Amino acid sequence: MLRTALVAICLVFVPNISPSVPASVDAYVERYRAATGLPGVAVAITNKGEVIHATGYGKTATGEPVTADTPMAVASVSKSFTALAVMQLAEQGKIALDQPVRRYLPEFTMADPRAAKITVRQLLHQTSGMADSAFREKSLPQPRTLQGAVARLRTARLAAEPGTAFSYHNTNYQVAARLVEVVSGRPFAAYLDAHVFEPLGMRHSTTIDTDRDLPGTARGHLYVLGQAVAVPEPAGFGNGSGGVVSTAGDMARWLIAQNTGLPDLLSARSVDEMRAASKQNEDYGLGWMIDKTERGTPVLEHGGDLFTSTAHQLLMPGSGYGIAVMANTGMAFSDAHALMTGLVAIVEGGTPQVPSRQPLLLTDLLFALLTLVTIGLAVRGTARARQWAARRTGWRLWRLAPCLVPITLCATIAPIHRILARGRDASWVQLAYLYPTFMVWLVTAAAAGLMVVAARLWGAARLRRTSRPDHT
Repeated sequence: MLRTALVAICLVFVPNISPSVPASVDAYVERYRAATGLPGVAVAITNKGEVIHATGYGKTATGEPVTADTPMAVASVSKSFTALAVMQLAEQGKIALDQPVRRYLPEFTMADPRAAKITVRQLLHQTSGMADSAFREKSLPQPRTLQGAVARLRTARLAAEPGTAFSYHNTNYQVAARLVEVVSGRPFAAYLDAHVFEPLGMRHSTTIDTDRDLPGTARGHLYVLGQAVAVPEPAGFGNGSGGVVSTAGDMARWLIAQNTGLPDLLSARSVDEMRAASKQNEDYGLGWMIDKTERGTPVLEHGGDLFTSTAHQLLMPGSGYGIAVMANTGMAFSDAHALMTGLVAIVEGGTPQVPSRQPLLLTDLLFALLTLVTIGLAVRGTARARQWAARRTGWRLWRLAPCLVPITLCATIAPIHRILARGRDASWVQLAYLYPTFMVWLVTAAAAGLMVVAARLWGAARLRRTSRPDHT
């Protein structure tokens, strides 16, 4: 009843919304899709207690039309839901944010003794000291449950003293979700359903454990040579940190609840606490990022990236606007984030810019050409292997070293990426999703190099055998 009354009050005070906003959004999204080839996207726009626009565009990976009720992955936007669940338990006195996690979750142990000091708040602020540089969460074997996600930390160490540094690390929120399970006595999905989704009327939303649990409509695409190709999400665990699956209609309800103070879910004091930054990072609260638009409007937001889909949510507390975007292309292309920039421009009365995929297409064409050239050189090098050996009577193995460079790079690409990405972890397969045409060329070059080396060694061996004095 209280929630209904508050929403009704908000509706009275909603400013006049231009009827052209939905039309402008439709036109912009369709221009964006035509320019980029984006297969499908869902959008929700709200203002205080009103849904301005909630709809879908294009197709899912399974060929169905995207609608306002199509379940799609929201990836790391899920962190806002996990933080809310933890705050509810804190408000009920079942946990204290500044107490050690281990007090409520004894199974949370690490090889680093400093982990005993990690507090619940530090998990949510991403200041626990855990980081990709110390614990390779993506490239290690993946757990299947939240309990397994916590159990695999037993051999892990910290990258920093708890509470001293910010490091965005998904495991923080997986531990937080397991904390919710243990303290509430319910599976995390059941807890969110009973205490968040059902009260807000989010009938089509849930949270899942792994990539295998994604519904077909939530699967996504990669762009290859300018074309969107439907592919399965690479193996990975995401509950608590990135497991929520939702719809445009449900995200509209979530945005309205956020902009009307989360009635019936959380006190105003706790809401303010969630939106307060840590001392270590003035841009990150509890599951929310604190930022400004290009025009300087303060916003609360959080993005989400999977390898085959992206999402973004944004609140404008001053005006009461809320926007959510879910796109079925992967993090390498940032479609949800780019669309969010355009939608914010529309809401703020500006003109959105439609990006071009031309540089990406040119890069793909370059690596496609390199792949063909590499295959041609490999065929030529193999066919002429014996002549190569004949010209090198004093040949040594080091002369073959250039042919082995691609296989060496192929074997070391993951650690090289970690260095270039400042410690962020990714497995070899995940890198293939991030850089598909480059990785196709690299694998082709590695196979070609091995083929040429084998042919030249065989040619040299045959030449030496036939050149022996006793050879008949």
